[in-house]
Amino acid sequence: MVERQVCVVTGASRGIGRGIALDLGRHGASVVVNYNESEEEAQEVVDEINASKGQAMAVQGDVRSLEDMVQMRDEVREEHGGTDVIVNNAGITVDKKFVNMTRDDWDRVIETNLGGMFNATKAFFNDISVSTNGRLINISSVVGQRGNYGQANYATTKSGMFGFTRTLALELAASNSTANCVAMGFTRTDMLRKVDEEVQDKIRGRIPLGRFAEVDDMTGIVRFLASRESGYMTGQIIGVDGGLRG
Repeated sequence: MVERQVCVVTGASRGIGRGIALDLGRHGASVVVNYNESEEEAQEVVDEINASKGQAMAVQGDVRSLEDMVQMRDEVREEHGGTDVIVNNAGITVDKKFVNMTRDDWDRVIETNLGGMFNATKAFFNDISVSTNGRLINISSVVGQRGNYGQANYATTKSGMFGFTRTLALELAASNSTANCVAMGFTRTDMLRKVDEEVQDKIRGRIPLGRFAEVDDMTGIVRFLASRESGYMTGQIIGVDGGLRG
């Protein structure tokens, strides 16, 4: 159950983040829809949640800025008194073969995906620690487990989430709060649509279930991790990838 839980989802205006925010809202959570530039899309998510069982507010903030994340936390505290769940979902890709990858390509992805996770977690850490249902949920990828051609920067950030999650699980345990990570498989989002059809076919051929995930395939596991029922699960890396083979 996530009713009356205050859940912050970073990068929630589009893609998987949008799906997670909508699902939490439909199940009665109070959802903070974080966005950086996509204000109109974020407001659409808020409106849809407010028309269902939940309530929502959109808050602008660049996860690359700790100051922005602290300001977002303060806005949430003013509205709700504190946060129970933080879902670190915001991320980008800059795909190139390593021989062509520049230091700027590397830094942009590291700064957003890993730096953003640090900033959001740092800002909301105390709230999660004192919550009776404190939950840190990091959205990673199967790419972090297996690597992926042309994604040295992205794969590094997604595997880095594993160590961060396991360490924070140890540090949050004293307050009976949890930290878990979802290693998501290839999912039908704008990010996947940018991949060449031929490459998509090769990936699909390695998935025993024979299809890419839909966003709805991913949201239920996040909702479970955010719920009271997951209270004895922490430090876990949960693969949701259709049985993807190496």
